[in-house]
Amino acid sequence: MEYCINAVALTRLVIFLAAFAAIFAATPPVSEEPNCGAASPASAEGTCSATPVSAEGPSAATSPDPPAGATSASPSSEVPAEKSQLEAWFSGHVKPLADRKAELDPALVAAEESSTVVKVRADGSGDFKTVTEAIASVPAGNTKRVVIWIGEGVYKEKLTIERNKPFITLYGSPKNMPKLTFDGDNKKYGTVYSGTLTVESEYFVAANLVIENTSPRPDARKGGPALAARIRGNKAAIYNCKFIGFQDTLCDDDGMHVYKDCVIEGTVDFIFGKATALYLNTQLNVLGEGGLGVIAAHSREKEDDPSGYVFAHCSITGTGGPNTYLARSWRPWSRVVFAYTTIADILHPEGWDDMNNPAFDKTVFFGEYKCSGPGAETSKRVKFSKQLTEAQVKPFINLDYVQAQKWLLPPPKL
Repeated sequence: MEYCINAVALTRLVIFLAAFAAIFAATPPVSEEPNCGAASPASAEGTCSATPVSAEGPSAATSPDPPAGATSASPSSEVPAEKSQLEAWFSGHVKPLADRKAELDPALVAAEESSTVVKVRADGSGDFKTVTEAIASVPAGNTKRVVIWIGEGVYKEKLTIERNKPFITLYGSPKNMPKLTFDGDNKKYGTVYSGTLTVESEYFVAANLVIENTSPRPDARKGGPALAARIRGNKAAIYNCKFIGFQDTLCDDDGMHVYKDCVIEGTVDFIFGKATALYLNTQLNVLGEGGLGVIAAHSREKEDDPSGYVFAHCSITGTGGPNTYLARSWRPWSRVVFAYTTIADILHPEGWDDMNNPAFDKTVFFGEYKCSGPGAETSKRVKFSKQLTEAQVKPFINLDYVQAQKWLLPPPKL
């Protein structure tokens, strides 16, 4: 009898270990390398082959049409068609912590309930004189929301928030937005490491900041690409911030992100990377002035990758000319969607570019939906782009696309 019991126990143990091994094998690894490789699409160096930070996003859309059920998108969380309704819609769905504890990530709830504020003032009257010092004061393995309040003024610093410091907020006054500046470029640091601000940690929030790379406008020199910011941490929210640069202004690198009420300006590929990002009411200002201008370069490489850039109720402005494009296919499965966006008369009529890779035309997902303005004329658009139907666009113009119900909170107010 004892032998039989031991045999049964041994059999159960073997079954358990086999099941555990199967689960472990199916879990995707988290990339430790930058998705953007050594360089941006404009400099045509490096690769972008890393695994996305999160595998939780919606199922990837097959090109040119996303399949039915590409996401579990809720109709109630869909971006409204009228821009006048955007604020009420957002505040109705992105409610404060007290109203949403049951649905938010438990770690986020715990962090928000034990928040602290530290102040940075350039004149030395705060807790710290530099933003660098304030970030350094946050312990590794931080578990509470640390709001770094930044006083008005110019802070010339190269800032990095490391992976082991989640739950950090950089906050400036909306009336006197502080400016974070640095002049790093590709030649000195490498493209993705050139940024004034680099964020690698999760649950990052930025509000009311000007983030600028002050490197000169690039020409044909190798050191041209210069980032204002690189956002790589998962579940990041950016509110009322301005990103200023020329080539490669914002490396929206990896993870799920929301940008709302922002301004992003640049020349070529000034939003690039492989994030799953929703941009709301954001101005995209193209500094074209007759040369090549490209807003977005997305680096989705595989059909089952959930990532993509979605712009809803945004505005495209600037000095672009006949060589300005909405996006170009940096990688074979690039995915960019513009919906309800006002487009000034600054685009090439074809709208989109394939970077001389016609093979990508069959796999990229470049779509427009109910855009307006003189630049929204679509009669001469390239054949590999798509004028989306309501059914096709729904999975993307939706808070569910970035799983916002689990982590997105309203803009902070101090």
